[in-house]
Amino acid sequence: MTDVVIAGIGQTPVGEHWEIGLRDLAFDAIQNAIKDASGLKPQALFVGNMLAPNLSNQAHLGALIADYAGLTGIEAVTVEAAGASGGAALRQGYLAIASGMVDVALVLGVEKFTDKIGPEVEEAVSTTSDSDFEAVQGMTAAAQAALLMKRYMHENDVPANGFAGFALTAHANGIANKNAMFRKAIKAETYAKAEMVSDPLNMFDAAPNADGAAALVLTRRDLLPSDWDAPRPLVKIAGSAASSDTLALHDRKDILYFDTAQISAGNAMKQAGIILNQVNFFEYHDAFSIYAALSLEAVGFAIKGRGWKLAADNKISLTGKIPCATMGGMKARGFPGGASGVYQAVEAVAQLRGQAEVNQIPNAKYGLIQSLGGPASTAVSHILQRLD
Repeated sequence: MTDVVIAGIGQTPVGEHWEIGLRDLAFDAIQNAIKDASGLKPQALFVGNMLAPNLSNQAHLGALIADYAGLTGIEAVTVEAAGASGGAALRQGYLAIASGMVDVALVLGVEKFTDKIGPEVEEAVSTTSDSDFEAVQGMTAAAQAALLMKRYMHENDVPANGFAGFALTAHANGIANKNAMFRKAIKAETYAKAEMVSDPLNMFDAAPNADGAAALVLTRRDLLPSDWDAPRPLVKIAGSAASSDTLALHDRKDILYFDTAQISAGNAMKQAGIILNQVNFFEYHDAFSIYAALSLEAVGFAIKGRGWKLAADNKISLTGKIPCATMGGMKARGFPGGASGVYQAVEAVAQLRGQAEVNQIPNAKYGLIQSLGGPASTAVSHILQRLD
């Protein structure tokens, strides 16, 4: 099978864009990606979005955005898988290209949290959990993550500041990311004094909801034009896999193990023909610090109950054992809902092209990106590879 390559990337800054609408955010990212792909014209559009019907009063994003971007007539659909929506949209774009049914695909992730405020946002986010058994009881995403974190800390004797390393690493890496929401490092004592969101989860353990859009142009390597002008290395999608688990957390045999993260990452690496120690960096889904720890364990970078130690011992820094959140992750860049997985891909491509500037990981060849829907009810993993 010919290589499926990411020919173009584009993104908007992540933040509270009160003055910009959903379609305008999408349009900016699309324009940037198509320009970066030397003008390749897409035949299909896959939109990753989580909450537009609830927060922006807008469904049918495929047709809306294709029209606004001047792409009327192409295939255009929305893909929803909670926080994994962007990763799922990327997988659909990958499958379309790999199958030969589409020659050029545009993958977009877009989210507007600021179209609503306060309780309306919490109510919208709760629709991604089990409505009959979780949301109806008043369970929020943060409260659920806090319960997971409390249980994890109890079972593994984690100290009160045991998760600080995740936030410290993310904010340190976000400084140089011009598209990040927060570009300032924090100290351990700042983390220790932070206000609680839901005990033991403090404000630095939770990624901020934000607006943003990111886009990718996919094609097959053999379809690139003969006059392709791309002095940077090409990046291909070497592996793509997805997995699902129970929607309700209480239905699982072990609530402290993300099976879907293990399955999807393992299948993606198998498809790519690599083993874990060949992965040069990991863009995990750090919507909450506990998710980052559990993902590191599920993928295999740490044994069960010790994922937090990788962060505590500075082994997820840019020069550590396995660099993570290399451009700030969701914690510093911000969490633009269903767009997050596409942002991960854009940032990973920049790493593999050698365009990450001061955050560059030397000689990076393989990157693992992973998107989670809820507490890993869905997990989508991709291995991106630099082509020499």
